[in-house]
Amino acid sequence: MAQVEGRANETESAVKNAWQMKAMDANRYATKKTIAQGMLDIALLTANASQLKYILQVGEQHQFYKLMLILISLSIVMQLLVGILFVAIGSLNINKQQDQTAAIILNDIILVVVFVISVVNVIISGFGIEYSSQPLKLIDQHAKVP
Repeated sequence: MAQVEGRANETESAVKNAWQMKAMDANRYATKKTIAQGMLDIALLTANASQLKYILQVGEQHQFYKLMLILISLSIVMQLLVGILFVAIGSLNINKQQDQTAAIILNDIILVVVFVISVVNVIISGFGIEYSSQPLKLIDQHAKVP
């Protein structure tokens, strides 16, 4: 009889450990997901910085200079906001009930902001940063025309 109780306790302990491992795996998955999203955000931030540099070099000669400058700047600011939210959500432990609620709210906010960033970047692409095989030539506005 004692052996049966001992095996029952071992089985119960094994089930409890398996459940705890699943909970830890969920937290680990969420952390890895946040890191991967952060890396993608860094890639988009780099692309936007390059687009901003191009727009600033071309200046008002670009047909949509002001619009592009505003949209690219807006995208960069929102990406920085998402980066800050990623740091906040990455510090949460989803195995704790109160952290789960905060993580769900932050995750929803991040989702909405990332969607808006995507729409803004589609608009940026639509108004075009034209890349060519020719090097960029800036016209010196102070140069005398012969």
